Amino acid sequence: MTEKYDVIVVGAGHAGCEAAAAAANLGSKTLLITIDMNKIAQMSCNPAMGGVAKGQIVKEIDALGGYSGIISDKSMIQFRMLNMSKGPAMWSPRAQCDRMVFSSEWRNTLESLPNLDFWQDSVTGITVENNKITGVKTELGVKFKAKSVIITTGTFLNGLMHIGQTKLKGGRISEPASYGITENLMQLGFTSDRMKTGTPVRIDGRTVNFSKLQAQDGDSLIMPFSFMHNYNQTFLKQRSCYIAYTDEEVHASLRTGLEESPLYDGTIQSIGPRYCPSIETKLMTFPDKDRHQLFLEPEGENTIEYYLNGFSSSLPWKVQLDSLRKIEGFENVKIFRPGYAIEYDFFHPTQLYNTLETKLIENLYFAGQINGTTGYEEAAAQGLMAGINAHLKINEKPEFTLNRDQAYIGVLIDDLVTKGVDEPYRMFTSRAEFRILLRQDNADVRLTELGYNIGLASVERFSNLEKKLHQRDELINYFNIQSCKPENVNHILSESGSSELKQSVKLSTIIGRPQIKVNDLIPGFPKLEKLINGFGERSQEIIDAAEILVKYSGYIDREKLIADKLKRLENIEIRDKINYAELKSLSTEARQKLIKINPKTIGQASRISGVSPSDISVLLVFLGR
Repeated sequence: MTEKYDVIVVGAGHAGCEAAAAAANLGSKTLLITIDMNKIAQMSCNPAMGGVAKGQIVKEIDALGGYSGIISDKSMIQFRMLNMSKGPAMWSPRAQCDRMVFSSEWRNTLESLPNLDFWQDSVTGITVENNKITGVKTELGVKFKAKSVIITTGTFLNGLMHIGQTKLKGGRISEPASYGITENLMQLGFTSDRMKTGTPVRIDGRTVNFSKLQAQDGDSLIMPFSFMHNYNQTFLKQRSCYIAYTDEEVHASLRTGLEESPLYDGTIQSIGPRYCPSIETKLMTFPDKDRHQLFLEPEGENTIEYYLNGFSSSLPWKVQLDSLRKIEGFENVKIFRPGYAIEYDFFHPTQLYNTLETKLIENLYFAGQINGTTGYEEAAAQGLMAGINAHLKINEKPEFTLNRDQAYIGVLIDDLVTKGVDEPYRMFTSRAEFRILLRQDNADVRLTELGYNIGLASVERFSNLEKKLHQRDELINYFNIQSCKPENVNHILSESGSSELKQSVKLSTIIGRPQIKVNDLIPGFPKLEKLINGFGERSQEIIDAAEILVKYSGYIDREKLIADKLKRLENIEIRDKINYAELKSLSTEARQKLIKINPKTIGQASRISGVSPSDISVLLVFLGR
């Protein structure tokens, strides 16, 4: 076990699993070190993947050759496509997953990779020579040598949990924290800080009166996350989620515990998530609201354990239980464990390059919550990119990065390394200025060829993409040449609330109407039905891809034009080419931020907080001279 590895990954959460898989699949001899091999890819909070913007990230990971989409499909117990009432840029797949199946499928996948070894232990620090990584040290006293190291420690760095006045050391309930890494890295010059997150109570479903709750079923048509999905594969048994509400009586009960809340007595000083607040924070932030919506979600296909989304709390366990029992449907509820808050160390991501390599130590990478993010999907995306770049760097190959107009992953990493974080970072569609281009349906079109070119996406995956593009274009061509007579479609148009035809038009014109779906037109066009049937099991995927391009071509083309204009700034590289201290025309704040971030391009410089358009003009004039 003392052999030298190409890549060592520290931590086997969502980031660590994707990082280890990517490095190993690309050909690096890889070692994955984790505190507990029975908790690989553990879903610490809600057992769900995807959601608004997060679903797009899972699809992107899959398109590049990662595993999060494949594992999500295998463990899915409810699927919903969110935001279907809005345009396709907002459509976001979400899957409730079986927590135990998700973890076991990830372990099975990792154990099947020939280039991947495992070691169960706690890493206490790294070894460095001449500002270059050489390996890691563990609690058991083992030293592993490596050309590259990726740290993906999640919430485990000096983790401290809070339940009322009770404090528990650990990275997750009943699991030990990781000590030594933070102190080691700070000695090497890194800047660290503390963040906070939380999780709700886990509920015994046998004690819930479901008749008083509103059932929320999944979609009847399940659209898999993975573009490699085998449609002959059956999904797990699909389960319902349920909606409940708090009321003033519940709020009054919760308020009795505020004096013992570590959030309000000064015990917790670290930064918490603004967009996913604890129930006690909701009471203080929104005092005018007389109720808050809650989602009761199953933890697995067969388990009686449920997760109460929206009821995250660090209040004393008795206050949590008493308050729960005042919610309609939960009068006799029993819990498996209370909710808790957890504080942990993170490192400001402005200390990283876009490859997620640290600026201070060569061949050392950070991925996941250590960079100030939250969410499985954000972590997995960073792990994938770190694993890819660690392999490429030690093999002297060009780095692999994604632009903001190429992927949500590109937006995520650019935001982190350029702007930094002042709260746990979560991806939203609003963060992406090119979200019409970055749809969940076209992740493979955007990224699979890139993944194939670096050797991560398989030949089969690339062949599937080429076949899909051929079929999509064949369908669009049919729409453009097929005439559509009034007598064939007016009854459909009338039923859909769309104006009837007075003369023949091309079928693409009809499909361009917002009220009309391609599936509505199939019965009236036998040739169309025959063409689509020839597409086989992926016919709906092809229909959606073609329909979106026809309906929204004007918006898509306009956004591409804007992206192409801005890309000119992304092509002007400036890293290590300008002495900002000597440019007196820059504002003082801009000078300080540019020196600190050392942006790669003018485009990245323009997104740094504190760097104004006039400062960018100064840089452009300087470069012109």
